[in-house]
Amino acid sequence: MVAVSGGIGSGKSSVTASFKSLGALVADADVIAREILEPGRPALAQVAARFGDDLIREDGTLDRACLARRVFAGEGADERVAALNAITHPAIERRAWEILNAAPAGSFAVYDIPLLVEGDYADRFDAVVIVDAPIEERVARLEGRGVAPEDARARIRAQASSDQRRAIAHVWIDNCGSADDLAQVCTQVWERWLTSDL
Repeated sequence: MVAVSGGIGSGKSSVTASFKSLGALVADADVIAREILEPGRPALAQVAARFGDDLIREDGTLDRACLARRVFAGEGADERVAALNAITHPAIERRAWEILNAAPAGSFAVYDIPLLVEGDYADRFDAVVIVDAPIEERVARLEGRGVAPEDARARIRAQASSDQRRAIAHVWIDNCGSADDLAQVCTQVWERWLTSDL
């Protein structure tokens, strides 16, 4: 079982997608986080109760950008982040492990988990792959997804530092090149370190 982690905008999802294309079964915490906050889900009701009913649009969906601004920006952000995590993390964990534990014998399972350090989960995995990129590059990537620069920096500050991630990494990927460069690195990591003994 392999964990892939890294800060927001680092390219973690691209690494996981590469591993999936090479044959890995993937549980993606970001995808699961969106699923558990779909209309009608208990976690969505809990988020609205804690952070405001106005976060729910007329169609019943969550205004994620508004939630991010409300949680990550300004004084008291640490407390708000902890409150949001207390709602979402248990549901994400349950679903992720359902997916991972259902992996067929002999298959290669990867958990794409952004908050690996923050949750102190590293010891659950046979290997930890950390993806990193310079902060300004991460901010630019997030801007490309419609996140305001100040919101992007607030989210980055709310997560573990590169040094904290480096302390638990078995494999470290610096994602500073092109998408093709990253795909080549992922293939090398897959073949040389993750599956060489299979």
